[in-house]
Amino acid sequence: MDKNEAIMAAFEARAKRREERRHFLKVSGATAVVLSSSTLLAGCFGDDNNSNGTPMPTPSPTGTPTPGALTDADVLNFALNLEYLEAQFYSYAATGAGLPANMLSGTGTAGAVIGGRKVTFTDPVVRQYANEIAADEIAHVKFLRDQLGSSAVAQPAIDVSANVNGAFSAAARAAGLVPAGQAFDPYASDENFLLGAFIFEDVGVTAYKGAAPLLKSKTYIEASAGILAAEAYHAGLVRTVLYRKGLAAPTLRTSADKISDARDSLDGASDKDQGITGTATMSNIVPTDADGLAFSRTTGQVLNIVYLTGSAAVAGGFFPSGVNGNIKSAAAG
Repeated sequence: MDKNEAIMAAFEARAKRREERRHFLKVSGATAVVLSSSTLLAGCFGDDNNSNGTPMPTPSPTGTPTPGALTDADVLNFALNLEYLEAQFYSYAATGAGLPANMLSGTGTAGAVIGGRKVTFTDPVVRQYANEIAADEIAHVKFLRDQLGSSAVAQPAIDVSANVNGAFSAAARAAGLVPAGQAFDPYASDENFLLGAFIFEDVGVTAYKGAAPLLKSKTYIEASAGILAAEAYHAGLVRTVLYRKGLAAPTLRTSADKISDARDSLDGASDKDQGITGTATMSNIVPTDADGLAFSRTTGQVLNIVYLTGSAAVAGGFFPSGVNGNIKSAAAG
């Protein structure tokens, strides 16, 4: 059994253990609900507008809906796009192969993966971490697709290449890690892999925290919280390893801080993102506010980063043709 088969086997074992829970979510969370137009347009994550707790009716299928017609399924599909990206990156890095074809189909424009290859890890701990996270991200894709059923979006075109014109290189140049015209290869070393992972992980955590209050079904909120917790573990792990390695190689820690600054410059006017450098007596593994709370990003802010354009309306970066589903821009989400 090769490494790819072993990771897929581990994923299948996890999937089997979760089968009863997934069945419950399918039954109890099947009713989609309508989000408040004012909440969405304002980009606020406020109180539940359906104050009496009664599920709102599912809107009839239409073309591209107005913001007020977005459903829980739309929010979960937005998350699925991000999970496709993470799962493909980690799967390639850990095994040299991407997701199987039966996990990529769905509504919208299907796209291929650009680039991706196996990392020749020199640190056995980093290799084991990569294998574990890959299995988790594959499980997230399967989980969301199971809940969404026939409404699940297809994987859009995804760029995880190491080419000079690829998304990782563009992100690295934006962060000042490499000069103009030079490529950044996240598969070249343990350290480069960790920096590539760092680009995604913090974004995933803030995306789930920001999107969770948009959900109305309590079962979906609970499921989203579970994925958020897993992503937070991943992010903390990546930040910890980068910090530890950065003690011996300070430029590595500086590179992570530069990626944080680049994310901040892309997602909007706010200054929330934090690197891993703390003080002389304290690290900054967990980026929190004064109350010790993690921060949120709107769907538009998330797209600003993954598109690498600073504009949720202009596709690019890791999603060259944009994401699939009804949340594709700041106005939609």
